[in-house]
Amino acid sequence: MVPTVARFSIAPVKSLALEHPGEVFLTESGVAEDRRFYLIAENGRLVDRLIAGRLVQVRAHTDPDGGTLRLTFPDGRVIEDEVRTGTPVVTKMYARTVHGEVVEGKWAEALEPFAGRSVRLVRTSVGGTREHHPATIVGDGSLDLLASHLGTGRVDARRFRMLIELEGAEPHVEDTWIGRRIELGEAVLHISKPVPRCAITTQDPDTGERDLDTLRTIISYRGLRDGEHIDFGVWAEVERPGSIRLGDRVAVRDAVAPTA
Repeated sequence: MVPTVARFSIAPVKSLALEHPGEVFLTESGVAEDRRFYLIAENGRLVDRLIAGRLVQVRAHTDPDGGTLRLTFPDGRVIEDEVRTGTPVVTKMYARTVHGEVVEGKWAEALEPFAGRSVRLVRTSVGGTREHHPATIVGDGSLDLLASHLGTGRVDARRFRMLIELEGAEPHVEDTWIGRRIELGEAVLHISKPVPRCAITTQDPDTGERDLDTLRTIISYRGLRDGEHIDFGVWAEVERPGSIRLGDRVAVRDAVAPTA
């Protein structure tokens, strides 16, 4: 079987609930709406689900320019308005630095009960997930294999928050594409590296509560890369931007020539 796109997952606000559009336009830095906003504490440090799992209970929606934002809370309350920004900020986000501006208005205050602390909402200065590794991919075969080792019927791919989920894929076939190009819809992607996973994968994707020992289970049958990294899924670089739709088929192409 040739793997095909089964679902897209984007997070207009980092760590909040995922949206699942029927089509995405993949630029060289990712999908413009994906992780366009994020939260920081009063001391400027990133606030994500590693320290505030309940954030995933809130849904968000924005446009490609990040000009409007809608938050929908578990009780049905909705906050929606145009986005107005103020103070510039620079945030250390794992191994990279992100530039943005603090968003004015009532969104941050409304999110504080879910964050468990005082927070500020930030809009990134440019759209797209990141300069490097803007796309992530995982196949259903990999998820099914993990489920069998966990002794559960199914593992929801939302735990891994991957941009592109595939169906009809052999277990970890995406790993065999590392160093190669694939065509997917109008886009051409270079599959560059495996994705190291963190404790967010142990959380229920609807509640944020920890309920599955995904990390130790992955180690039990896949081991550690370089004695450190728990890999699941792959990163991809965008060589040719374009639209990708549900049902698009993966076409594996040539290997990427090594750089001098």
